Amino acid sequence: MHQQLRHLSSQLRNQNQKSRTNMQIPILNGIFTDDRQAEMRTSYPVNLIPVPKQSGISNGYLRPADGLVKHGEGPGVNRGGIERSGICYRVMGTSLCSVASDGTVTVLGDVGGTDDNLVTMDYSFDLLAIASGGKLYYWDETTVKQVTDPDLGLVLDVVWVDGYFMTTDGEFLVVTELLDPFAVNPLKYGSSEIDPDPVTSIIKLRNEIYAVNRHTIEVFNNVGGSLFPFQRVNGAQIQKGCVGTQACCVFIETIAFLGSGRNESPGIFLGVNSQANKISTKEIDEILTDYTEVQLSKVKLETRNDRNHKHLYVHLPDQTLVFDYTATQATNTPVWFVLSSSELGLAEYKARDIVWCYDRWLIGDPTSNVIGFFQDDIGSHYGAKVRWEFSTGIVYNEGRGAIFHELELVALTGRVEFGTNPLISTSYSVDGETWSQSRSIKAGTQGNRSKRLVWFQQGSMINWRVQRFRGESDAHVSFARLEAQVEPLAY
Repeated sequence: MHQQLRHLSSQLRNQNQKSRTNMQIPILNGIFTDDRQAEMRTSYPVNLIPVPKQSGISNGYLRPADGLVKHGEGPGVNRGGIERSGICYRVMGTSLCSVASDGTVTVLGDVGGTDDNLVTMDYSFDLLAIASGGKLYYWDETTVKQVTDPDLGLVLDVVWVDGYFMTTDGEFLVVTELLDPFAVNPLKYGSSEIDPDPVTSIIKLRNEIYAVNRHTIEVFNNVGGSLFPFQRVNGAQIQKGCVGTQACCVFIETIAFLGSGRNESPGIFLGVNSQANKISTKEIDEILTDYTEVQLSKVKLETRNDRNHKHLYVHLPDQTLVFDYTATQATNTPVWFVLSSSELGLAEYKARDIVWCYDRWLIGDPTSNVIGFFQDDIGSHYGAKVRWEFSTGIVYNEGRGAIFHELELVALTGRVEFGTNPLISTSYSVDGETWSQSRSIKAGTQGNRSKRLVWFQQGSMINWRVQRFRGESDAHVSFARLEAQVEPLAY
């Protein structure tokens, strides 16, 4: 980013003797100023996905995020989903359901719990296990049955490994009997006790068990024996932990989690063996500090491979942060963007518990009984418009200022709904906090591939400025670069 800013400044400085010059302004990330602290911070595009790509036009572009389309309806709010043997299973309300390829939902049985209590699910060769409302249930292709052994205790999470179903009550690791998954032997309890912090989750990775605690993570292997069959791997402890049961998942052969070590503020990490690598930026960490520990404990992390881009979703109460591992590797800098189901401001993203089944990504709505799927040729969420937004890097002319005669977004236009001609607006800021009045132009009609997005007479700057662009999902447009025609000023 600093190299780009120096280049922009150099462009302006070298052209001061000319009446006008054209310049390119970075658009993949923007800059704003913190109203609480005297610092410049990065802003991430909302409902637009940055894609690094050498196209000859630019070194990357912004494409619209997928729209959400209704697939069916269930008996309650979505609480979790999984694919098993080619069938999508979901817990909706208190019911375990199967979801067919045509959207038909069949209630299989009751698993209790409440709408704000997400479930975890895993399966063996013949059973689907559901941890719901502190209890453990199995689906055996016929009926839903609860494990009633009193030695099981509270169930926060469940995985299947080496013939066992393993659960945790927050203190112990508990395995069912090999020959009877409904039975528990209290002599076969294990514990994650190097550090006295509670177990929040258990994850299976490469047939190892990761006991994810609040401030540490320990790794266990199956060594057999007559008592608890799993043994701690010495030296494999990670000195970071996770805030909640759903706030971790397997991602690119590592454990992705939201958490921290002791006496640390929360961040997002990738952990394996004894290493924890931070992937959240300073800006992402700042966003996380806006939420309480209780709110963060209910956050869900999950993954999706989207057009060969490996995405990590962090579902916060009023927005979803997405980390793009593939783009990060290509640019050698963390690439993030924001998803939100709102026309104004931010709102909870209406796509959670992403499951690949029936040759599409099926999703649950965290606020309703709707089951949907992603569709890449629209941007609306279940028929409702949503807002997209991005801003630019800083344009600076070493105090000489400039007049902005033209701004042009180089874009792939013509991808709009039939019969519409949506608007795209822009405004600018010379302090990173307050913004000029928005000016709008039409994005063009369907099929109008040659439409140019040009704004004239876009004010001036004395020192520096940033530009912001907004539109709605009916303007389904990708943006490759921003061109500015400016007249440098000499003082």
